[in-house]
Amino acid sequence: MRNCNSEAVDSVRLPTPSNCLAFRTMVAICLLVSAAAIAFPADLADLADLADSQYVAELNESMMRMHGAMAVSPTGDIDADFVAMMIPHHQGAIDMARIQLRYGHNEQLRRIAQEIIVDQQQEIAVMQYAVRDSK
Repeated sequence: MRNCNSEAVDSVRLPTPSNCLAFRTMVAICLLVSAAAIAFPADLADLADLADSQYVAELNESMMRMHGAMAVSPTGDIDADFVAMMIPHHQGAIDMARIQLRYGHNEQLRRIAQEIIVDQQQEIAVMQYAVRDSK
């Protein structure tokens, strides 16, 4: 791996992603921290109900699948790399919304979950088209 160049983004210096060890390390740390926060909620011991534990299991599975799919190696094509990470992110939102529909009771949140499914599916299609169209 080569050393990272950095660029200012909104007055913050961030490593550029192209084959950058610091960038890949930063992404890996973010994924691990966020996965741990979801996989091990502080009140997990309070979830004795079978439906709740099934909900947590499905949610954890969807989060781990999403985080695994987002861990892509930069190719140097910023647009393709963005889409390669964002599609699993959006699919994770779809999966979480479906889980909400299966287990949630709040009608307002159920409507939001339905909107998330439609909106995220449309955004995935647009991103796939945009990357395909740019080549």
